[in-house]
Amino acid sequence: MAYEFQVVFDAERPHELADWWAETLGWTVEPQDESFIKRMIAEGRATNDDTIIYSGQLRWRDGSSLRHPDELAGGGTRPRVLFQFVPEGKAVKNRMHLDLRLGGDDAQAVVARLTERGAKVLHTGTQGPHTWTTMADPEGNEFCVS
Repeated sequence: MAYEFQVVFDAERPHELADWWAETLGWTVEPQDESFIKRMIAEGRATNDDTIIYSGQLRWRDGSSLRHPDELAGGGTRPRVLFQFVPEGKAVKNRMHLDLRLGGDDAQAVVARLTERGAKVLHTGTQGPHTWTTMADPEGNEFCVS
């Protein structure tokens, strides 16, 4: 049997990092159901300490997720990306990372735009005809732009 999956990033500030990646990928932050959250609190399954107000909305404190716009419209098959709170910062190199395949977009312009938004260039690489730039997002998670 084949399994579905989601990609999960540990984050010190999951909502901010989800917003950063949503803008980077052109994806959408998944809406959280405020009435569901309030019902979970009323039923004793959660407390107010499990929530925050972020961007004027009641949300779960410990996480935020992204979906490709086609997913939210019900027409896609792309994985969900979840950003979950962890108290510790990133300490070592990622063993897995995302590769952003830009198609026809200018890679240097994308790298410059991401750098302006808080990403850092770590190094560039080439293999045969392929080139890429390895970067780190605002919390240090590595990804490549090619």
